[in-house]
Amino acid sequence: MLDDSLLSILVCPADRGPLMLVGDELYNPRLRRAYRIDDGIPVLLIDEARDVDDDEHARLMNQSPPADPR
Repeated sequence: MLDDSLLSILVCPADRGPLMLVGDELYNPRLRRAYRIDDGIPVLLIDEARDVDDDEHARLMNQSPPADPR
């Protein structure tokens, strides 16, 4: 879906931290906000993000790949 080099430079527009690719969304676990991807294009608009509740946060964290040790 998203190229690894693109994913490595994308950041959350709210806190400028890294995002995780989980399923078909980009996820910021610090703010618990998910950003959709439309036709391969990340929609990184704060107003377009959706809030994630505790249950979904736990599910998303279990789906995500291990963090890069860099």
